[in-house]
Amino acid sequence: MDRRALQGWVELYERAWRSPGTELLAELFANDAEYRTSPFADPKRGLAAIGELWDAEREGPDEPFTFSSQILAVDGDLGVVQTEVFYERTQRGFRNLWLVRLAGDGRCTSFEEWFWEAPS
Repeated sequence: MDRRALQGWVELYERAWRSPGTELLAELFANDAEYRTSPFADPKRGLAAIGELWDAEREGPDEPFTFSSQILAVDGDLGVVQTEVFYERTQRGFRNLWLVRLAGDGRCTSFEEWFWEAPS
């Protein structure tokens, strides 16, 4: 993996979050990928489980939010990304660190999120 590949993955992640349904998850994640919503959370395993998580966590494709990201590091198959998101309807903002492992085909095999909510 290099920074360009990771940046492309992050852009696809945002596009998938903004899109109806969960079909784009197959482009983002390996079939047996693990997805953790926090460092000590039990991972969701596989596309079906990740899709269920996404459906439960987001309002839908018309949910207004801003998103920005910065790649902090890439080492082998591991990338570290800082993101910021602000959800307009709820007036809630978050800063996140993502630990992303990409396979040779560019799909994620392991995703771990560390997030902090902005003070209100």
